Amino acid sequence: MNVLQKVVVILVIVLTGGSAVSFAQTDTTVAGGASLRTAGEKRIADTVILTKKQKDSALRANHIPRKATRRSAIIPGWGQAYNREYWKIPIVYGVLAIPTVAYIYNQNYYKKTRFAFEARLKEQNGDSSDVPLIDPDLKGLGLGSLQNYRNSFRRDRDYSILWFLLAWGLQVVDATVFAHLRQFNISSDLSMQVHPQFNPANKMPSLSLSLNLREPARKAKVMAR
Repeated sequence: MNVLQKVVVILVIVLTGGSAVSFAQTDTTVAGGASLRTAGEKRIADTVILTKKQKDSALRANHIPRKATRRSAIIPGWGQAYNREYWKIPIVYGVLAIPTVAYIYNQNYYKKTRFAFEARLKEQNGDSSDVPLIDPDLKGLGLGSLQNYRNSFRRDRDYSILWFLLAWGLQVVDATVFAHLRQFNISSDLSMQVHPQFNPANKMPSLSLSLNLREPARKAKVMAR
């Protein structure tokens, strides 16, 4: 092997070794960048979860059940909106609409039957001036039937008022109860946990119940001087 061939062999070795080192450095850089990106994404995800937990805790702490009670007592559905249970608002108004429609219907026919009864009563005493004003649906009824219908519509009208007040009260109770339930901690970090265990004495599986009674941590007050 002459000198020129030796020089060519040395150059090939040097270039091959440099390329390998370069590829190794590139792989290390890529791996390092991927690790940094993964760690950064994990920190961002942890921050988002922590922020959501802090927001939920702040909402529970600032939620006052008395406000839900007063608001639902003033306007139906307002307490449910304060509890962020917006899906209940159509249900509240749907329930209240039933006795409202019943009241309007019974009140309307109560007035008609009362007028028809009084007109027929006046007719028996010789005054027929109000008979033409009787509702066409009621002209074929006698005095006794008109009296019965009048009493029936008046009773149903009064019942519809009671049902309306009961429905209003129920939506107030619903807003109050669920406002109190929002203050309970329903996160995965609970103080009571159940764990499966194996009892070596009788060689049977069992359950372990752990209940930790702890007070909420109080923040230390810093006195500024």
